[in-house]
Amino acid sequence: MSIWTSLLETLIGFAAGIAVGGGLVAFLTLLGVIPRLIQLSKSGTFIKMYIASVILGSLFGIFMSFADITWNQSVVLLVMWGLFHGVFNGMLAAALTEILNVIPILSKRIRMEDKLLWLLMAIVFGKVAGSIFQWIIFVK
Repeated sequence: MSIWTSLLETLIGFAAGIAVGGGLVAFLTLLGVIPRLIQLSKSGTFIKMYIASVILGSLFGIFMSFADITWNQSVVLLVMWGLFHGVFNGMLAAALTEILNVIPILSKRIRMEDKLLWLLMAIVFGKVAGSIFQWIIFVK
């Protein structure tokens, strides 16, 4: 492999990283997902923990993407891990849909205004079940 090929791969990787990072920053800041999540969960006293969690989670995710590490865990731990992922994804999706008013519009269109709580719970439990399924079937 020549130096030019390596340089081109480095440039493409850097550009892709900038694009993905820009999208993540836009998602987190411009849409106001995390501030809305803090507002909905009434956990404003934990703002520093939210910041640290986003930064450390991003750094850990980057490390795990490049590291050749495998973890052999029990099914019970994978179920708990999947449950935490489902809760996080569900809350993030709920915050995003709350910002964009998707759920109220959807409930009016399918004529389920009186069943809005059940619709939200179905979405949350579906995300949790999907995360558990992914971790048990694909990760283990």
